[in-house]
Amino acid sequence: MNTNKNGKRIITLLGLAGFIVMADNWVVSPILPAISQNLTIDISRAGLLITAYMIPFGIFQIIFGPLADRYGKKQVITFAMIMFTIATGLCALGSSLTSLAIFRALTGVFAASVMPISLALIGDMFPIQERQGAIGTFMGISFLGQGLSMAIGGTIAYFLNWRGVFGVYAILAIIPTLLIIKNYKSLPSEKHPDSKLFAPYAKLLGTSRSLFTYIIVLLEGIFIIGSFSYAGAYIAKTYGFNYLYIGLIMTAFGIMSVIGGRMSGKLAAKMGARKVLSLGLVSAAVADIIIYLYGDVLGMLILGIALLGLGFIFTHSTLLTRATEFAQKARGAAMSLVAFFFMGGGGIGTAIGGRVISAVGLNNLFLINGIALIITLLLSFVMIRDHVVEPDESKEEIGNL
Repeated sequence: MNTNKNGKRIITLLGLAGFIVMADNWVVSPILPAISQNLTIDISRAGLLITAYMIPFGIFQIIFGPLADRYGKKQVITFAMIMFTIATGLCALGSSLTSLAIFRALTGVFAASVMPISLALIGDMFPIQERQGAIGTFMGISFLGQGLSMAIGGTIAYFLNWRGVFGVYAILAIIPTLLIIKNYKSLPSEKHPDSKLFAPYAKLLGTSRSLFTYIIVLLEGIFIIGSFSYAGAYIAKTYGFNYLYIGLIMTAFGIMSVIGGRMSGKLAAKMGARKVLSLGLVSAAVADIIIYLYGDVLGMLILGIALLGLGFIFTHSTLLTRATEFAQKARGAAMSLVAFFFMGGGGIGTAIGGRVISAVGLNNLFLINGIALIITLLLSFVMIRDHVVEPDESKEEIGNL
């Protein structure tokens, strides 16, 4: 990890922004029944709020990266975090399904900026030999927010109400926003005004080295996030726990993401990025199989969820570090594609998972995903034959983007 205090401080503040955004990603699910009852609408109609958030969140992943490359990463992320905070606060004032859906859509638009721009900033700030550790730490802090989101949302809704959830999240979002503004001068201010907004995507997807990486990222999202999405439902069905207990158990995913993020860079330096990638996919596969076989034993269930978090961060931090090498002048676009494929994969995995559960049951979903992750591991050896992370940073750039 970079010994520079400024670098560590920037990682922490970007991680806090990621924490809030990833927690916000999942916050509506546990409070949807309360919203439905308060606004006197059917639960199926209330589900529109999730769609209203996810569609702009997915689309704008691939818009913010090129905007950041052209107009400056710190400029764009600062503006986006201010607007994200305002939009989250407005959600607490929603008086109808329409107004609340509009506010959630705005939240999704600006939330989409944080992941790709933060990763691009890390790529700019840290040399390749220190980058995986920095990315792992950032992703670990961010996904701790996702792991805690159900517990946080459920607890606030229990003691206050659903509006209080959005109000508290808006207050929490002020913290990283102010920290980014305070440290504004410390952030890289590189701009490429001559960069084209969408041309880099054609170049990145037209190069086998980057395309195959994005395919593995997509599969990772489908099977790892596809498993995580239904872990809460599995706990509820198996144990009958409330959202608070479910959230606390699922925190094991976030905690191991943080621990694994701190470890990933050191492990990559010691044993090589290829082995860290393989270890991540194996850990995630074993996690799913443990949940399938022994999920009715609480200790084994927690172990499975923890291994899923560890497998996720080892896999994702390695692939992200690889992707930061693809294009120095279009790093925002390169990271936007990672975020787009990963989040898109998570959405696809969640949708497919619903059909799998309907067809063969919730428990079998984890067996199927576990086997699929082993196949993904084998595919990774076919698709990524060169250095998983190039040790020579001078070889970073693909073409002239």
